[in-house]
Amino acid sequence: MTRYVDRPIPQISLRDFSTRIDEITADLISASEHVGFFTLTDHGISNTEIESMFAIAESFFSLPDDIKSTVPWNPNNVGWEKNSQVRPSTGAPDTKESYQLQFGENMEKLWLDDVHIEGFRVKCLEFMHKVQGVSETLMRCFARGLGFPEEFFVQCHDISRPNAQTTMRLLHYFALPREPNGKTYHRAGAHADWDFLTLLFQKEGQSGLEICPGREVVTEFGIGDEWTKVEAKTGEIVCNIGDLLMSWSDDRFKSTFHRVKAPEAEGDYYGDRYSIAFFNQPCKDAKIQGPKQKYPMLTGEEFNANAMKRNFAALQEKLRALEAH
Repeated sequence: MTRYVDRPIPQISLRDFSTRIDEITADLISASEHVGFFTLTDHGISNTEIESMFAIAESFFSLPDDIKSTVPWNPNNVGWEKNSQVRPSTGAPDTKESYQLQFGENMEKLWLDDVHIEGFRVKCLEFMHKVQGVSETLMRCFARGLGFPEEFFVQCHDISRPNAQTTMRLLHYFALPREPNGKTYHRAGAHADWDFLTLLFQKEGQSGLEICPGREVVTEFGIGDEWTKVEAKTGEIVCNIGDLLMSWSDDRFKSTFHRVKAPEAEGDYYGDRYSIAFFNQPCKDAKIQGPKQKYPMLTGEEFNANAMKRNFAALQEKLRALEAH
């Protein structure tokens, strides 16, 4: 059984950002150094806008698979996938489907046709731009905290460029049986994100997200075993540091392991779970190196490729261990 511990998850208000930027930066840096997770309030995206985006996502996932398959996943990290993401922590597919969206040329011919959901592309991009605005607010604080020029990270994540990689992921975790049937289910196995920063939207009452801090350096693939539940609240944005920002900060900021836990106890949530994750990824040619130059300089494209190789190696090791048993 999972061991749970209570950990304070910092809550940061972005209210009056221009006059409170020093205070907000201090809170953000502290949360990044000590927890790796925090929640945002007063971020400027209304509950109505969030619920509207969730309604669009649910409309997409309710379409027949043959329609969703007209926008298939491809290696540029865009498109629809189902029961296909395997985590090194579990060696088994997550029980979910997702549709990954980007701003630029990678989405060519991969936007759902409006004949299926009217205004889908326009509405998604409108929401994506709002979340990008929140992200850029945080990037200014991170740049200040690390001694970079204030616009440094914003420029590295310029979504107007054709080689932008930032991705919004619409997620649908399938409802699971309440009665034991001998099968093991993994909603989303334990993992750390590869990106700069993830902003996650959840629906009230659809619980399951859990965090587990642990690594001291970004090159490790260790996972601890004491978890903390993060309750789902529609208006709050849950943020976590990704591996890329951990590396960019010379391991000062912590990329935290997290998962969406399959139910195993009374009170756990068994129904369909929807969430929206916004992954801030630097442009492919962005130069990534921390102020202390702890790691060799890499481009955004190279960092992603290395992260995928490390993830694949860890997965292969997990599969070999499962076969041995």
